[in-house]
Amino acid sequence: MNLLIAEDEIRILNSLANNIPWEQHGIEVVGLAGNGKEALDIAERRMPDIVLLDIEMPEIDGLTLADMLLERAPQTKIIILSGHDDFKYAQRAIGLGVMNYLLKPAGEEEILHSVLELAEGIRRELSEKHSLSELKRMWSSRLPQLQEDFLRHLISNRYAEWELSKHSAELNLELRKDAAYAVAVCDIDPLTEAEKRFSAADMPLLRFSLLSIAKEFVPVGECRVFSDDSGAIVLLFSGQPEESEGALTSRVNTRVTRLLSAVKECLKLTASAGMGMVGGLGDIPQSYQQAGIALRERAVYGHEIAIPYLEVRGTERPVLTDSAFEKQLEVAICTGEGTQAQKLIAGYIDEAFAAADSSGLVYEHLLYLSGAFTRIILSQGWSMKKVLAEDYAYFLSIQNLVSKRQIMEWAKRVTTHIASYLEIERKNSSHRIVKRLLEIVEGRLDEDLSLHSLAELLYVNSSYLSRLFKKETGDSFSAYVLARRMERAKELLLGEAKVYDAAHAVGYRDISYFAKVFRKYWGVAPSELKK
Repeated sequence: MNLLIAEDEIRILNSLANNIPWEQHGIEVVGLAGNGKEALDIAERRMPDIVLLDIEMPEIDGLTLADMLLERAPQTKIIILSGHDDFKYAQRAIGLGVMNYLLKPAGEEEILHSVLELAEGIRRELSEKHSLSELKRMWSSRLPQLQEDFLRHLISNRYAEWELSKHSAELNLELRKDAAYAVAVCDIDPLTEAEKRFSAADMPLLRFSLLSIAKEFVPVGECRVFSDDSGAIVLLFSGQPEESEGALTSRVNTRVTRLLSAVKECLKLTASAGMGMVGGLGDIPQSYQQAGIALRERAVYGHEIAIPYLEVRGTERPVLTDSAFEKQLEVAICTGEGTQAQKLIAGYIDEAFAAADSSGLVYEHLLYLSGAFTRIILSQGWSMKKVLAEDYAYFLSIQNLVSKRQIMEWAKRVTTHIASYLEIERKNSSHRIVKRLLEIVEGRLDEDLSLHSLAELLYVNSSYLSRLFKKETGDSFSAYVLARRMERAKELLLGEAKVYDAAHAVGYRDISYFAKVFRKYWGVAPSELKK
């Protein structure tokens, strides 16, 4: 601890410096000053912790000096030595922030005690400050992990509404109740046989790389990026003030599509993403589950695309479960892995009968299995009666299943019913999007028809829309538009329309270019067709 002594009487100054055993108490005298100006110069150079100064000194008096020192270094502790017992001096000193006011002739023990008391206070303040800084440092270092843990629990629907507000505020996460949210789930596509740089064992590393790219690429202000329990990357988007649901959906499409391009550029590998629907704060778990379902659709539409969740479900909230068996069964059915689903069912029933020692226990296992089927169907928002057809009756009277073989056949039929119904609903959803696209094309043949702009209009990703159109129609989008334009132009020309009017009616402003395209398509010039 450093001490500066300022006293204009040399005898007293030397006595204070030499007669008091400062070093024995951990105090180092870093300066002796005979006037206020000298004391100020020394203080600026040595930055003492404690200053012991006389109230009456030449150049600058003690109270003025104290005021100047505290203004420049507020943490400095000051003890005044005064020959005045006038209350106004003490009052002013206290007002300035002087820690102690000693009257001359103060004894050496009294002075030492006052200095040591201040030194102990400084040490205590430093210790507390260090402890607080350490706590803040530890909290800051742990905060990202705590935030990710919270977000993982959030998408798993583990919080009540009041807990969401409380914990998100504690963790500096801005989750507004009045905001809209949408979840996307992104993952590295399965490695091909031709890939020699990485193997399946490298998937955790690749996912970590994907997480790092996503955190760097997607602005923090509009999206939270973290990994879920399976290792896939979750992007939680929040709506901006005055932003519509359609605009948020479009923004998610854009961000996710660009992220996939960045992943390919950085890793020379492809990734795909599924996107859930927009909802409120309480709908985040549902949007996450929808995004996961959409991501599994890459088995149908291919890789390196962002796949939206197709709205074929009712208003039922998805039933979230923690059972590994149920999850594996749902994934197998929803991704068309019929053999895997049948294998899971057979394994469960075999284990149930092996473990059961009474019919009552068999039916308890069977009730659980029927409950698993029920949760899978209801999570899609479907009618159980519609999905299960003739096997619906067994759900109402499970005791009518009276043998292991009958139960096994029933369970396998149910998995087939669910998978078939899912495929029908998926096709219906695809048909609706393509049908709407065809309607737009038919009504806008005279306009500039870009797949990208139409994808934004339909709130889907352009790559996904292109593949969906090809899958449903068998033609590329550009080939279809060209065919419809040429057919319309032919109809108009045969109906006595002028070549100029026919060209404009199908979106061509350059007549010579229209004539060239028409001749290439039909093998005859527009003017010749009219003749």
